[in-house]
Amino acid sequence: MNSGTGEPVFQLVGLVFLAIIVFVEIAALWRIFTKAGEPGWASIVPIYNLWVLLRITGRPGWWILLIFVPLVNIVVGILETVDLAKVFGKGGGFAAGLIFLPFVFYPMLAWGDARYLRGAAPAGAFA
Repeated sequence: MNSGTGEPVFQLVGLVFLAIIVFVEIAALWRIFTKAGEPGWASIVPIYNLWVLLRITGRPGWWILLIFVPLVNIVVGILETVDLAKVFGKGGGFAAGLIFLPFVFYPMLAWGDARYLRGAAPAGAFA
């Protein structure tokens, strides 16, 4: 019998809320890729999306191997996020927002006035 706690309702509401967040994040990453001149569909293909993100931020392709090394992947992820903010003309505060509040800052990057600055990529990037 139902104890009247409404637990299944809360679970359903939580799942719907999570699905909305996931959908918005996928759409935001798709838009970020297209702003950078890459195909949007690449944002939803596992592993390949990391490769394309490295290309967008100007990091060397071999960095994809570092993503599979425990603990190193955290550092690489932070550097990649800082570079993403940089190539869109944003500073360290915005990069911190991308790291700690991605569900807010990725949509801001995607649908805000940020423009992709290809020249802002680090040296030694993809050719």
